[in-house]
Amino acid sequence: MNEPAPQERPAATTIIFRDRPGSAPELLFMERSSGMAFAAGALVFPGGAVDAEDFAFAASMDTALAVDEAAARIGAIRETLEESGLAIGFREAPDHGVAGKIREAMLAGEPFAALLAGAELALDLDRLVPFARWHPNVKEGAPRVFDTRFYLARWMEGSPEPTPDSTENVHLFWATAQDVLDRHIGGEVKIIFPTRRNLERLAPFQSFDQAVSHASRYPVEKVTPWIEDRDGRPSLCIPEGMGYPVTHEALETAFRG
Repeated sequence: MNEPAPQERPAATTIIFRDRPGSAPELLFMERSSGMAFAAGALVFPGGAVDAEDFAFAASMDTALAVDEAAARIGAIRETLEESGLAIGFREAPDHGVAGKIREAMLAGEPFAALLAGAELALDLDRLVPFARWHPNVKEGAPRVFDTRFYLARWMEGSPEPTPDSTENVHLFWATAQDVLDRHIGGEVKIIFPTRRNLERLAPFQSFDQAVSHASRYPVEKVTPWIEDRDGRPSLCIPEGMGYPVTHEALETAFRG
């Protein structure tokens, strides 16, 4: 009996930078609930699946972006607000109280586009900078495969401290890319393979602007890992020339969620 083909879903993730004078910028991390089917207990960036309402919202907007790209950015903005309470990608920063009410209404099932219209708020999709796109090999047999776009975004000055939604995520915190890499190597925290490669790519930068400049030099193409022997060991590999300083890891240590 043939197994059903994995369901492919678009997804979007936001890497939020908070610059600090004289030191590396902090990024917003979320610890996923241990009960989640995917990446349980791992540290991730805010994000999630791009849904049909995001595509409908994108189709209604006056933007030069392709509908799938606009929908992904809308999904990244919506998921960030739902999961952390932070409003990024808005034309003007919403009042904290208004943003909180929109978050509560979304978690109760109300549509994002209607809530923004009711609050007379507009999005600025150009505030999200394309960074990467990861798409696992569909032949590996996962029941769901996420085609995930990663965006860079700047923390909006004066924003409140992020708070978890207490469903998918149990803890939110700010840390540098290198801090989290060091904690992962030391066995303190879990990060999945794409997160580790993205953190290695981001760790050298001393500001959001440096990361944006770097991203502009690499066209965003799908990163699809594969398995092959490297140095006599089965390893999970990604292509060279896409901005990643590390392009393979022994399969025995690579956490794929």
